[in-house]
Amino acid sequence: MKKMLKSCAAALLLAVISQGASAQIVIGQSADLSGLVSASVKEAILGSQLVIDQVNAQGGINGERIEVIRMDDGFDPKRSVENSRTLIEDKKVIALLLNRGTPNATAVIPLLEKHGVPLVGPSSGAMVLHTPLQKYIFNVRSTYQREAEKAVQHLHTIGIQRIGVVQEQDSAFATDAMVGANKGFESAKIKPAVLVPADRRKPDYGTIVPPLAQANVQAVLWIASGTAVTEGVKALRAAGSAAQVITLSNNAASGFIKELGSSSGGVIVTQVLPYERSFGHPLIKEAMALAKAKGQNELSPALLEGFVATKVLVEALRRTGPKPTRARLVATLNSFQYDAGGGLDVNYSPTDHSGIDYVDLSIISEGRFKR
Repeated sequence: MKKMLKSCAAALLLAVISQGASAQIVIGQSADLSGLVSASVKEAILGSQLVIDQVNAQGGINGERIEVIRMDDGFDPKRSVENSRTLIEDKKVIALLLNRGTPNATAVIPLLEKHGVPLVGPSSGAMVLHTPLQKYIFNVRSTYQREAEKAVQHLHTIGIQRIGVVQEQDSAFATDAMVGANKGFESAKIKPAVLVPADRRKPDYGTIVPPLAQANVQAVLWIASGTAVTEGVKALRAAGSAAQVITLSNNAASGFIKELGSSSGGVIVTQVLPYERSFGHPLIKEAMALAKAKGQNELSPALLEGFVATKVLVEALRRTGPKPTRARLVATLNSFQYDAGGGLDVNYSPTDHSGIDYVDLSIISEGRFKR
């Protein structure tokens, strides 16, 4: 883990230093580098940088090197818009990549449409980015609705009936995920034992945990992000509850496990890519080989998401040809079929910008995600 964090820091430093260089293909990213979900964002950046560094070491794309300019938005949609405007209008990026957060991604849509700039692989599974079709957003990962639905189905399948839900408020992400959760409850023919609202920025565990304990829940579907979940799990355990906790892939990062510490037992996280220790899988083999070449011996779900999204963008740039433009890149993406590794197919058309149809679950055990 220490090596991973050091590598993340090195990747970020490289990105900052490279802003002064004159790369031929410039990509932009606005994401949380300092706030609530910064741990998983930095892991995704590390995965993304594995691809970028490999491409540049081989001479770039059609002879043109790639530069990624990354800006910190602190998970604030207003700052996401400001950063994206700078990246698009001043830095002249050809595309945005891996912007983090549902409200953050939706907030920049008007800028994408105004300038014809594609956003590839937003780190969000929000249905609003899929339906209705967003002309300039090209999703790579599965949706939160599918994750939440499968989470409830899993709990019900193993015999759990009293399922509580914690849902962060004023959050497009959580509202969207609840649609999938409700589908799961309807399919199982049960209702949530209790539904507890939580403030997105400053959750009050003194009001969140007691209703869960009073309902004697066997499991909790916790729909929130980063430290809002880790601190909640700790508060739940401190209250004496041994309930299973299941949360979504926005928390699928090694940093999330580190923040949980000794409270990680009994926590499940849904996944949108293959298990990172399935070393026989072609995608995992590829990512691990590049990671080991940099002295890193661990992968994480968040790292893999950054890795795959960047592979998709790089392949689209390669197919677009020399001196790519925003318009030509969008045209390439709108007629795009690509195996990201081991049958993880990405297919885009002018009427469908969905991502990889893959959802699985991992339990945290011994400080790792395990199937």
